Amino acid sequence: MDDYIIEPGTPGIEDYRRLRVAAGLSPKTRDQASAGLPNTWYGVTIVHGGGVVGMGRIIGDGGTAFQIVDIALEPAHQGRGLGKAIMAALMEHLNTNAPEGAYVSLIADGDARHLYAKYGFEPVMPASIGMALQVTRPA
Repeated sequence: MDDYIIEPGTPGIEDYRRLRVAAGLSPKTRDQASAGLPNTWYGVTIVHGGGVVGMGRIIGDGGTAFQIVDIALEPAHQGRGLGKAIMAALMEHLNTNAPEGAYVSLIADGDARHLYAKYGFEPVMPASIGMALQVTRPA
């Protein structure tokens, strides 16, 4: 990790779009990224060799509810503890700046649940169930 730099901040639009696709997340348009990224409550990027190779963001209302989103690393940089570094930075900011009692959620894909569990995240089933909807326009 010596040659990686973790920087607070929101990724740029093109880095955001590229990292999402590289990490296997759904692609986002330039317009979507332009509208969404300014609403980051807190974010971090990981820089290596002068380029952004990883990111993570927290979105939310600043008081009662937050969601950890867009944890993404280029595949060539996975398996080096960088996901843990992203989560540690996000959690440190939450623990320092979010109001006590704020609700923090995330969606864990596959084995990522094991990483998130290390930071206190637990499945909400059976009391609750995560749900999602993708907006579509009629043809």
